[in-house]
This record gives sequence, C-alpha cells and structure tokens, in this order.
Amino acid sequence: MERQFDQSLKEVKRLLLEMGEKLEIAIDKSVKSLASLNGIMARDVLEKDHKIDELEDRIDEKVAQLIATQQPVAKDLRKLIAAMKIASDMERMADLAANVAEVTVYFVENDLKLFTELKDIPNMARITQKMVHDGINSYIDGNVEMSKKMAQTDDQVDDLYEKVVKELLQMVFHKVESTDAEKDVALRLCFVARYLERIADHATNIGESIVYIETGKRVDLN
Repeated sequence: MERQFDQSLKEVKRLLLEMGEKLEIAIDKSVKSLASLNGIMARDVLEKDHKIDELEDRIDEKVAQLIATQQPVAKDLRKLIAAMKIASDMERMADLAANVAEVTVYFVENDLKLFTELKDIPNMARITQKMVHDGINSYIDGNVEMSKKMAQTDDQVDDLYEKVVKELLQMVFHKVESTDAEKDVALRLCFVARYLERIADHATNIGESIVYIETGKRVDLN
C-alpha cells in the first residue's frame, strides 16, 4: 500500500505543477503585452498574480501539516523543505513577471511607444519559461542532471541581459537628439531585462533545491 506520506506528497507536487503552469503563463503574457503594448493583457497578469500567492500559501500549509503529523526524516523531510523553497522562488518570479506587466501599463497610460523592436527580451522570456518548466519537472522526477544544466541556461540569460542593456543605452543615451520619452522607455526596458534575469536566478535556485533533495548538500549553481 502507498504510504500516507506519499499520497500527501503527490498533492504537494500537484500544487507545484499548477503553480508552475500559472507562472509560465504570467511570464509569457507579461512580455507579449509589452511587445504589443497591450494594456488589457498586462492588467490580466496583475489581476491573476494573487492566484499564485494563494497556491504558495496552500503548499506551505500542506507541508507544515505533513511535518507536524508525519514527522518525516532524511530525504522525505528534504522534499518538503525544498517544496516550500521552490514555492517561494516561484512566488517571487511571479512578482517579477507582474513588474514587467506594470511597465506595459505605464507605457500605455503615458502613451509611450517602443522605439525599437523587442527581440532579445522575448528570447529571455522564452528561456526563463523553459527553466521554470524544467525545474518543476526535475523536482517531480528527481532529475539532478537536468537541474544542474539550468545553471548553464542561466548564463545565457545573463549574457542576453548584458546585451540588452548595452544596446539600449547606446541606442538612446549616445544620441544627441534622443527625447526624454525615449530615455524613459530605454531605462524601463533595462528594468524589464533585469526582472527577467532575476527570474532566471530564482529558477536556478529551484535546481539547487533538487540537488539538495537528492544529495542532502547545499550547492550554488549560480
């Protein structure tokens, strides 16, 4: 017969999967709203952010209940501790996706236009979405190798971040005729790139949590 603990852990994993799916959607929609200056889509991201917060609360409550009633040890306990850490990282990632959506809303409300086509920022978003997806699957499957590869993927995001900031600053601040509006847009796009870079860092933290579960050792994959 399946242990009561294993049945309850399945519920924790299901909640993490649901949280991950909502997070991937939030990242995708926040950047798409920015590229198209779609205020309605951006506000939808902001309005649904609380659902991810609620899932984190449910995971924390479930884990606390399991620790109190089942008194798990060794790897079982590490799985629960890691679940709370992963949920916390995903909640923070969702906040960062909301920050991107807020930039879109700011542009729309102030009638600010993009002076260049967004290419690397959507690429950053796609990579971070995959990192979230791979991180959750690594937790479900206990796949340490996949989680370690996420650190290499994080390096790609870091490189894109540096490229985006450098190009935006050169494009605007090295031009005498740049307007204040263009400078405002450029700076806020730099912020967006930073938000996505931070999302990738939190996704790498998920990889570190998987290594902790399987080995009992804390590692730094960043």
